[in-house]
Amino acid sequence: MNEQAASDTPNTPPNGAPSGRPGPGGGRPTTLRERVHSLKLPPPEPKAPGRSWLPWALCGVFAASTLVLGWLALGRSTSATPTPSAVPTTSPSSVRADASPGAAGEAVLESKGYIVPVHQIQVSPIISAVILELNIEEGKRVKKGDVLARLEAVEYQSERDRIKAQVEMARWRLKELENGNRPQEIRQAEAELKEAKAVRERLLLDVQRSASLDRNTLSQREREQILSDFEAADRRVARWTEAFSLMKEGPRSERIEQARAEVKLYEAELARAQWRLDNCVVRAPITGTILTKKAEEGNIVNPVAFNVAASLCEMADLSEIEVDLNIQERDVANVHKGQRCKVRSEAFPDRQYEGVVSRLMPIADRAKGAVPVRVKVKVPRDEEGIYLKPEMSVLVSFLK
Repeated sequence: MNEQAASDTPNTPPNGAPSGRPGPGGGRPTTLRERVHSLKLPPPEPKAPGRSWLPWALCGVFAASTLVLGWLALGRSTSATPTPSAVPTTSPSSVRADASPGAAGEAVLESKGYIVPVHQIQVSPIISAVILELNIEEGKRVKKGDVLARLEAVEYQSERDRIKAQVEMARWRLKELENGNRPQEIRQAEAELKEAKAVRERLLLDVQRSASLDRNTLSQREREQILSDFEAADRRVARWTEAFSLMKEGPRSERIEQARAEVKLYEAELARAQWRLDNCVVRAPITGTILTKKAEEGNIVNPVAFNVAASLCEMADLSEIEVDLNIQERDVANVHKGQRCKVRSEAFPDRQYEGVVSRLMPIADRAKGAVPVRVKVKVPRDEEGIYLKPEMSVLVSFLK
């Protein structure tokens, strides 16, 4: 009884207020059964009339918009298709060139290569010296004969002056031999000859006089002395006769030729010394652009030393450039000398240049299985070295 009473006792919150939904009579549920019934969900409310057409209307609008978009797309495709009257009329030859596979002007092969100058020169001094002045800058355009550098020339200047003096000495010796002896020397030799003859005549008289005298007048020794003096005088006359003849004839022709050869020897050495002195000023060998700079002022350049710089710069004429590329052996049949090409760089793909195959190398590359080919590019004068630079990659299209 106590448990049933406890179960029938209303469950009130601690503050004494009743909880739960109202009972059947409109009041608060008092028993457990009433509280359980109060937890059930209320029945669904009936739908309001007139709202069931909304989903169908939305579906109809979606279907209509789909049909309209499809009709617009169909109209655009039909308007883009050219009618027979709208097709442009062209000549039969141009149509064949564009439509036939292998027509002239069509690219039959494309290959990647690199720009190289046709003439690239490494400017090096011929002599060894210190750089005193340097007029070299990358990208600078120079003309043929412009001064690029000046080297120290003290040693070469002194060497040239020394050999020049030797040339002058050799020339004066040759002139002396060619002119022969002076008139004063010839007259002196003639006077010596006459004196020798006079002495011989006097001694000849002494010999004749001694022969006519008695043997007891002159001793044997005196007779021998007179005879030997005469013979010495006779030989002296012969010697001065030859000397006088040589004075009149002048020096031998062999000595003159030797002097001429000596002059030529010193002149050759002078030309070499002058050549070395002239090479102290380094000039541009061609008209072109400086590509690289390899020396500075104060450096020592020596073309024959291994541990010393030997060059000043590299330069090239960028008006004449070509593309160096390798064509695979399977495609080399599509390339021939004189073939027209189109060249465009990867840096400036919107610029296209005319080219022609200048040569196919006579030997292939075994490692690459390709044949080296050179394509000469025509570059306008105002675009030299601007858009096509050496070692820049380009794409070459070989035209049929």
